[in-house]
Amino acid sequence: MTDYMITAGINIIAVANQKGGVGKTTTTVTLAGLLAQQGYHTLMVDLDPHGSLTSYFNFDPETIKDSVYNLYQQAVNKTPLVIDKIIQATGFERLSLFPASTALATLEKQLGGRSGMGLVLAQALKQLDKTYQYVLIDCPPMLGMLMINALAACDQLVIPVQTEFLAIKGLQRMLRTLKMIEHSLHTPVSYHVLPTLYDQRTRASKECLQTLREDYKTHISRAVIPVDTKFRDASYVGKPLSMMAANTHGVLAYSQFLEEIGAGDIKHSDNATVQQQVNKQINNSADYQQAM
Repeated sequence: MTDYMITAGINIIAVANQKGGVGKTTTTVTLAGLLAQQGYHTLMVDLDPHGSLTSYFNFDPETIKDSVYNLYQQAVNKTPLVIDKIIQATGFERLSLFPASTALATLEKQLGGRSGMGLVLAQALKQLDKTYQYVLIDCPPMLGMLMINALAACDQLVIPVQTEFLAIKGLQRMLRTLKMIEHSLHTPVSYHVLPTLYDQRTRASKECLQTLREDYKTHISRAVIPVDTKFRDASYVGKPLSMMAANTHGVLAYSQFLEEIGAGDIKHSDNATVQQQVNKQINNSADYQQAM
C-alpha cells in the first residue's frame, strides 16, 4: 500500500462502501477518537440518513433540529451557510459532530436535479479550515448526491471491507462508483482498502484477506481490523473505544492504519511488530472468544 503524507490545513477523510455492515461507523468513530486524543481538533460528519454516527453520540436523527440537512436548505435558498449552530459537542475534548437527520433521505428527490448540489459539503468545510485539522465523513451505503458530496470534499477515501467474499463484491461496486465520480469531478481520489471484521480462525476470512492482498496490492492496508467485541461495548456507552481501552487489538490496528495513511502523529518503528501484537491479543483475548 502506498504511504501518503497529509499536508497542512484541514484534512478530509471519507469512509464509504456501498455494502452495509462493513464497519463504516466504527471506523469513523475510532479514527476520529484517536486523532482527537493526539491533540487534533476533529469533526465527524454524518451523511447517512440512518444516522448511525449521530445515534452513537446520543443524538436522535429523527428529532434533531439542526443537521447536515440545513446546509442543503441554505444552498437552495442561497442564504449564507450558517455552520456553527449545526456542529454539536460530543462531550469529548477536541471531538465534534455534524449530525444527520432522517430528512437527508429526501434530498435526492428534492434536489437531485439542481446544479451545484454535489459541492455543498466541500464549500461548507472550507469555512472550517482554521477550526479543525481533521474531518471524518461517514457516508451512506448508496450512490447518490450525498456520496458525491463526500467524494468531492475528501482528500482521501477509506473503504472498509469485511473479510468475506460477498463484501468483495461490494468493494468492486464501490470502485466502479468511484471511477464514475472521478470522471465527473475530473480529479482522482486517493483510496485505501481497509480489511475489517477479520476472524483469523476461519478459512473464509483468511482466503478473503489473501484475495484482497492479491487483487488490490497498491491500495490494501497492511493493518487488518479484527473482530473485537469491545467495539460493541464502546458503542453502548457512546464513547470512542480508544478512550476506553486504548490497548485493545482493534484500537492498535486502527492506530497502525492511521500511520499508514500519514494521519496523526502515531509512529511505530515496525508495522510488522504492531500487527504481531494485534494477532497475539486476538489469540489470547477472552472477548474475542466470546465473538463466536
